[in-house]
Amino acid sequence: MRLDVFVLPVWSLMMLTIILAGSPVSAAGLVVRDGDTVQIGDVTYKLDGIDAPEVDQMCIDNHADAWTCGIEARNQLTALIKGRNVRCEDVNEKPNTANNRKKRVGICTAEGDTMSLNQQLVGTGFAVSGTSIKGYYRDDEAVAKEDSKGVWKGCFVAPQEFRLGKKDGKLLGASCRDDRDREIRAVLFPDEPTMPPSCSIKGKFAVRARVTGNIGIYHLQGCPSYAATTKPDRWFCTEDDAQAAGFRKAFNCRPPSKPKP
Repeated sequence: MRLDVFVLPVWSLMMLTIILAGSPVSAAGLVVRDGDTVQIGDVTYKLDGIDAPEVDQMCIDNHADAWTCGIEARNQLTALIKGRNVRCEDVNEKPNTANNRKKRVGICTAEGDTMSLNQQLVGTGFAVSGTSIKGYYRDDEAVAKEDSKGVWKGCFVAPQEFRLGKKDGKLLGASCRDDRDREIRAVLFPDEPTMPPSCSIKGKFAVRARVTGNIGIYHLQGCPSYAATTKPDRWFCTEDDAQAAGFRKAFNCRPPSKPKP
């Protein structure tokens, strides 16, 4: 989709050693889930101190085109790794609790690099500094913003606001224009978002989901509600991704209860 209505300014247990205290991990066993998440076997690591666009997130680039910046952020992380081994420092405060056993937080560095992947992603403009009071990479973010790198060259909303469906969230980037606010937001939050490759789970924001402490409901292929959900708000690649984003599974996707004896 091109915004012709206006012109923006240029702008298993695995074949690898699992990362517990900084041991290296073979890239052959590492899967890049999104722009700030890697998976090793059944353990997922969120890169600490940063926030990258979600895989299904749209931005506007410096040519006034709609841009799949979330996919590009994932590609950028893959490119930074370059097939090398990766070493992560697990920084979870309670890494062995039930909630954190399969989801950890880490500062990860590719073999041969002196700068972490976390910092590099912010420096290239494909992630923003997280909201932590520590503000690890705010200086790197400031440089990327000043130089209009990555997502900063165009217009976008912060990943956190995208995840919450805040269509009125603050617009960021060198090519945002107040006089084209409505057109820009229509691109960033399309009525019918395009499904990213291999990400077929549909997510829909729903007030009723708040009863269970969630913000929405996700629907799997084969569930009765899947076909009826014609305009999903989000697309997810895995159920873990959907749950991490605050969505619960549709009740009609669940297996029927076993009859009582």
